[in-house]
Amino acid sequence: MFKWLHPFAKPETVYHLCGRWLPWLMTLALLTLGLGNIWGLAFTPPDYQQGDSYRIIHLHVPAAIMSMGTYFYMAVAALIALVWQVKIAQWSVLAIAPIGAVYTAIALITGMAWGKPMWGTWWEWDARLTSELILLFLYLGVIALSGAFSDRAMGSKVASLLAVVGVINLPIIHFSVQWWNTLHQGASITKFAKPSIDPSMLWPLLISILGFALFMFAMVCMRLRTAIMQNEQHRPWVKALVRKA
Repeated sequence: MFKWLHPFAKPETVYHLCGRWLPWLMTLALLTLGLGNIWGLAFTPPDYQQGDSYRIIHLHVPAAIMSMGTYFYMAVAALIALVWQVKIAQWSVLAIAPIGAVYTAIALITGMAWGKPMWGTWWEWDARLTSELILLFLYLGVIALSGAFSDRAMGSKVASLLAVVGVINLPIIHFSVQWWNTLHQGASITKFAKPSIDPSMLWPLLISILGFALFMFAMVCMRLRTAIMQNEQHRPWVKALVRKA
C-alpha cells in the first residue's frame, strides 16, 4: 500500500531531495515573512480596542500555530521511527525538535509581551499559557533524552516515545480557551465560516503563517541534510560528495 514511500526511506534520496527543495523553500519563506510582517506591522489599521499593540499578532500567532504544527510533524516522524524503524524518521525527530522549541519560545515571549499591556502582567498560569509552556518542556525533553544514553539508538527510541506521548498536549492547547475560563482570547482565524478579524488584518497574518511554515520546512531540510551526512559519512555516496566538494 505504501510502496511509493519506500524511496523516501533511503538517506541518499532524501538528501538530494532536500537539497533541491531547500533554495525554493528558503526563498519563498523569506519573501512571505517579509511581506506578511511589513504589511502587518506597518500598514494595517490599529485595532479598535488594542490599538497598535495588537500588531505583535503577526509574530505571536504564526509562532504559536507552528509550535503545534511542528510538534505534530515530529510526532508523526517519531511514530514511523518506532513502528517501522526507519532511520530517516529517527533523524527527522531530532532535526525538527530544536526548530519547534524555538517557535514555542517565540510564542511564549511574544505572548508575554502582548499580555503585559492587555492583562497588566507578563505571566499568568492561564490554561493556554501553561499548556504552551508544557509544549516547550516536551521539545526540550525530546532533545535531552536523545543524548542522555550512551546507546544512541536507545536514546532515539526514548525520545521518539516521548514525542508520541506528548501529542496529547496539542488538543489541550487548542481547546483550552473553550474548556476553561481563561484570560487568553478565543479563536480569531480558525473560525473559517466567519473569522472574527477584519480582512485587512487577516491577509497579512495568513501570509505570515505561511512564511513561518515554509521557514520551518526549509530549516528541517537543512538540518536533516546535516544529520544524514553525519550518520552516513561512511557510505560511498557521501565520500563521493565530499571528494567533489
